[in-house]
Amino acid sequence: MTDLASLSLSLRDGDDVRIVRDSLAAGAYTLDGATLTVPADIPRGHKVAVRRIEQDAPIHKYGQVIGFATRVIEPGEHAHVHNVEFREFDRVGVAGTALRETVMVPEAERRTFSGYRRADGKVGTRNYIGIITSVNCSATAAQQIAMRVEMSGILDDYPNVDGVMALTHDTGCGTGGAGNYGFGILRRTLHGYASHPNFGAVIAVGLGCEVNQIRDMTQSWKNVPSDRKVSSMTIQALGGTRATVEEGIRRVTALLPEVNEVEREPVPVSELVLAMECGGSDAFSGITANPALGAAADILIRHGGTAVFGETTEIYGAEHLLTSRAVSDEVADKLNERIRWWEDHVTADGTSINNNPSPGNKAGGLTTILEKSLGAAAKGGSTNLVDVVEYAEPVTAKGLVFMDTPGYDPVNATGLVAGGAQVLAFTTGRGSAFGCKPAPSFKLATNTPLYERMTEDMDINCGSVVDGEKTIEQMGEEIFEFIIRIASGEKTKSEELGYGDNEFVPWQLSTVV
Repeated sequence: MTDLASLSLSLRDGDDVRIVRDSLAAGAYTLDGATLTVPADIPRGHKVAVRRIEQDAPIHKYGQVIGFATRVIEPGEHAHVHNVEFREFDRVGVAGTALRETVMVPEAERRTFSGYRRADGKVGTRNYIGIITSVNCSATAAQQIAMRVEMSGILDDYPNVDGVMALTHDTGCGTGGAGNYGFGILRRTLHGYASHPNFGAVIAVGLGCEVNQIRDMTQSWKNVPSDRKVSSMTIQALGGTRATVEEGIRRVTALLPEVNEVEREPVPVSELVLAMECGGSDAFSGITANPALGAAADILIRHGGTAVFGETTEIYGAEHLLTSRAVSDEVADKLNERIRWWEDHVTADGTSINNNPSPGNKAGGLTTILEKSLGAAAKGGSTNLVDVVEYAEPVTAKGLVFMDTPGYDPVNATGLVAGGAQVLAFTTGRGSAFGCKPAPSFKLATNTPLYERMTEDMDINCGSVVDGEKTIEQMGEEIFEFIIRIASGEKTKSEELGYGDNEFVPWQLSTVV
């Protein structure tokens, strides 16, 4: 009989389940000298029970609880949604109990990349002109300005300009005004993009009668670099859409020579803020790509840089592992407060946090939000949690930072970029298609079949880990080196494919009236 250990993965001693490397056929196998019968085929990446699990007993993977048995699960059975469910349980992480000393790379030995130094000292990895909209009503005009400039061929004369992009959204009109939490998020997000180092110039376009008034919005933009050209206009004041588009094209054309003057120069990687995201996850996300990305984040942090991740609903059930790494009670309390906010939020909405994972996640072997979160939290690597910020707030601390965001990929990425991230790493096990201009986004495939099937979309194959070709540490080094190349101007697959124009999606929490 075949040894089950050669066909599956055990993540921690004492786990109740193993992860199937490839589809496991029904039949008899050996495990630790005993015979184990698999009564039905188990798909690749799914869980096989390795001991009897009593009804209502917790089920362990990663050495943590991922769910509870709805009936007795015998050794060899497939453990998934048909016999495992989400339940709340007590979990406490005490700040500082899992702190680790971060051994910093000596400053003289720290790596550099080639970036655009701005007047405020921040460094861009790209050099775009942005057309920011105050309201959905000005979205078409902004898109036409960007599209007509891009299609004109004039950008060929300005090699240091990466492009012109429209930042459109579907709110800003009848939303609550000053003092409203959701309105504040919208304003904060737009401000984050206006001051982002990946923009060389910004034009704000409004309609004229919206709550989110152009004059008020732009006057609230603090800390915009002194060399950042910012202008604004409204469709109503200019006499209509056609006049607005023509004026926008004229302004962009006038800006191009000056924006093109900036050149890349060597800067330390400590200037980088790396955003980390996982989407279209599968069971291998928490085994290959996410921990490998966490290893790369650890390296960046040791070089003085910053790594930030979010998706609060996708660290739910693993938050105690992060709070135990918090550098202070204040940081731990911030994270716990955001967890409580989400619990209240979904209850008021009549839903459950366990509505995530998605059908695709479940098809990939993830059963509950607890299991998904434990894998997602692996993106945080092993360094200490130095800060927790709200959605689209500026990320100013050096080290590992958590941002409170929803799990929806475009909304999460928009918040991270608004916070200052100049590069985004996106892990996926199902094959997410994504980009997030003005920050270059690169894809990390969790398994080799996905990488081979979607090579044109995937930048790095982390399936090499489960294939036994590379360790997590080696994969982390490869990702770190790739980050440096991307930050220095090398295009990602998503950039080559043109992704990023439709993924600016601010988090909407305002009441629309």
